[in-house]
Amino acid sequence: MKILWVSAHPEPRSLTGALRADGLRTLAALGHLYRESDLYAMGFDPVVRRDDYPAEPPGARLDVAAASHRAYRGGTLPAEIRTEQDKLRWADTVVVQFPLWWYGLPAILKGWFDRVFVKGFGYGVTDRDTGRIRRYGDGTLAGRRALAVVTVGAHGPSLGPRGIHGDLTDTLFGLLHGTFHYTGMQVLPPLLLTGANRVSAQRYEAMRTELTDRLHTLADTPPLPYRSERGGDYDADLVLRADLAPGRTGPAVHSTDGDEEHRAPKTAAGTVPLP
Repeated sequence: MKILWVSAHPEPRSLTGALRADGLRTLAALGHLYRESDLYAMGFDPVVRRDDYPAEPPGARLDVAAASHRAYRGGTLPAEIRTEQDKLRWADTVVVQFPLWWYGLPAILKGWFDRVFVKGFGYGVTDRDTGRIRRYGDGTLAGRRALAVVTVGAHGPSLGPRGIHGDLTDTLFGLLHGTFHYTGMQVLPPLLLTGANRVSAQRYEAMRTELTDRLHTLADTPPLPYRSERGGDYDADLVLRADLAPGRTGPAVHSTDGDEEHRAPKTAAGTVPLP
């Protein structure tokens, strides 16, 4: 396999840094090829700036989406952005590793997505045959797998569906569904490593084993069953059909998990409305 490992932590001696090193050693031992984007070590600038689009007329109003598209097509994006895009093209699997800060990605990692996944590369790509936008199950990164490796200070039960911190898959919906799935990647269940602020040697060995086990099964782990935009589950307004997950709302309805249990009953006349 060809794996791009993107990590975001300012301290190489941190738990994140140690797990990254163990993960890369595991990939090498398994015979996989890998490339790395250690964003802090690279000094990656996460801020979208006018300078990213040097071909834009000086003083003109900056339309970021349109300018990024022109720069992408014209080959004028900064070299560091084109390098990251080349890594993504090369890879068949993307591992994104980070600590959860304020329920989201560290700013440097969010900025990596903002600057690298520009229009024409990460979004705004049209299918030549149908004229439809390629997204949510399709896109320029289709055929790749994506795994989020997340360390969290809180303990496990509090991060479950009824835990005060919320379910991790819901918390990371923007990354898993709105970025990975949107760009066409198959989304592997995220690896959540809890209690990250109080790690004993024994707990670290357990974390390392969890990570190693997941890396051994990168090619075989079933992805999250997110619905494809083109799969017929959404109406013309991109709203989930009424007979699918009836009465339910929230991020979970965009997965096919539980469809049979939550599908509205049908008769010859069509779907029976719920009371």
